[in-house]
Amino acid sequence: MTQMDGKSALVTGAAAGIGRASALALARAGAAVCVSDIDGDGAAETAQRILNEGGSAIALTCDVTKAADVSAMVAATVEAFGRLDAAVNNAGIAGSFDDRLHEAADDMFEDVLAVNLRGVWHCLKAELAQMLAAGGGTIVNIASVAGLIGAPKAAAYTASKHAVVGLTKSAAVDYAKLGIRVNAICPAYTDTAMVQSAIEGNPLMAHIMERAIPMGRLGQVSEIAEAVVWLCSDASSFVTGHALVLDGGLVAI
Repeated sequence: MTQMDGKSALVTGAAAGIGRASALALARAGAAVCVSDIDGDGAAETAQRILNEGGSAIALTCDVTKAADVSAMVAATVEAFGRLDAAVNNAGIAGSFDDRLHEAADDMFEDVLAVNLRGVWHCLKAELAQMLAAGGGTIVNIASVAGLIGAPKAAAYTASKHAVVGLTKSAAVDYAKLGIRVNAICPAYTDTAMVQSAIEGNPLMAHIMERAIPMGRLGQVSEIAEAVVWLCSDASSFVTGHALVLDGGLVAI
């Protein structure tokens, strides 16, 4: 028996990066996985990788900023697998890391909050309603160390991730006695396409990131995914309302 045998999960933003790694890890742990992303082709590729490894998966195109899309995603997961045991709300965007707050564009702020905050809000509402009706479940929201500390020239992103941590704690308290656990993961700089794009735009960025982390390296998506599986599984049965930091020591400084 593996940690998620007989269970089903959905992962948003699963076309690449932490989302893809989490979907693959959950499938390897035994879960049937709904792979969701606004990038439908990327979601289909992730799902195909799960199928190629002998797992069970479906792929969906979903815009988490739209409540109707999210409701349809949850319904499709239940229709395909008969249940929803775990959900990983990972879909997110970075916005701009180039400007201080007074210089930042209002439309960038709105875009970041639409995906990173409103998207998690929509997902939580639909997932919690389904899990409440079914008698329980686990939810993991992917936040960031920027949800715990200030990040320079990233006011919109930082605000959105602080809000995700707050939503996580409130939901955890509301549903703790109802069989639903809600936690967050707060990674530091992780080797994803989003981070590599930032590095390409500024050749010094890799050095800055590595110097900021006491371990002296970026996190790996596989390391984040293992934490996702643990929080989704019964191995973490007494953990709720927690913001789990995976940061190579960054916030300990």
